[in-house]
Amino acid sequence: MSDFTSNLWSVFVAAATLIGIVACLLLLWFSGKAKAMTANDNTTGHVWDGDLREMNNPLPRWWVWLFIITVVFSLLYLFLYPGLGTSPGQLGWSQLGQYQAEMAKGEKEVAPLYARFTAMSAQDMARDAQAMAIGERLFMNNCAQCHGSDARGSKGFPNLADGDWLWGGAPEQIQESIAKGRMGVMPPMAAAVGTPEDVKNVAHYVLSLSNSPHDSLRASLGKAKFGTCAACHGADGKGNTALGAPNLTDDIWLHGWGEGAIIAMINSGKTNQMPAQEGKLSAAQIQVLTSYVWSRSGTKVAAQ
Repeated sequence: MSDFTSNLWSVFVAAATLIGIVACLLLLWFSGKAKAMTANDNTTGHVWDGDLREMNNPLPRWWVWLFIITVVFSLLYLFLYPGLGTSPGQLGWSQLGQYQAEMAKGEKEVAPLYARFTAMSAQDMARDAQAMAIGERLFMNNCAQCHGSDARGSKGFPNLADGDWLWGGAPEQIQESIAKGRMGVMPPMAAAVGTPEDVKNVAHYVLSLSNSPHDSLRASLGKAKFGTCAACHGADGKGNTALGAPNLTDDIWLHGWGEGAIIAMINSGKTNQMPAQEGKLSAAQIQVLTSYVWSRSGTKVAAQ
């Protein structure tokens, strides 16, 4: 891979680009100088459809000049913009620079709109119709792809409308999740639990914690083995928001329900990532989005 990022690769790209342009000019010059053998009537001798003859006329002047203008434009473009390997061009333009400039311009334009929200609490914004309308747009554009347009998620993507939170449902915790992102890791635990039978017993004990259908005998045998899981999920199975460890007693299953799904989780583990949004959204946008997500969680928001 280093060969593709070395200076030699840059020189190769620049050389290939310039050689291609020069070759076009040489082709134009050669085609203008070369003389094809023609008959007395200035035809090449090629005939189609009985009477359609190919003439040996030179290229039209307007076409030649258009070709030359195109070549000159390409050289000027390569001088001003990046196109010759790692050369940044005289204007110093880049996609990243343009993106940052447009983002800064956009943030400046909407700053007055968000100004009145900065001093408001999540509870106050949840009662503000304009804030919620903006929050809904932010959610649809940045969150609905994973959590759904109704915020109810799907398998592997948390439901934000049920009041169950892996990392805590207070506005401050939601804001941190949005801004910084989250990385939830369930390590493979089969070796620590014991035999496949032990894993199955633990799965039934986990089902029993939420009063889900289970084998009571297996659940009783799995209770002692559950100790290896208690470090994250707690001795009572109610989870730990500091670690993002799910509450196993609420009958809410992020990665699937039932004996098979729980056994697969114990055996293989799972890693889930919520990407950070602070590099994409402004602080004011995250604040409004936080209030919108918090309001969707079933929290009772008193009217003003």
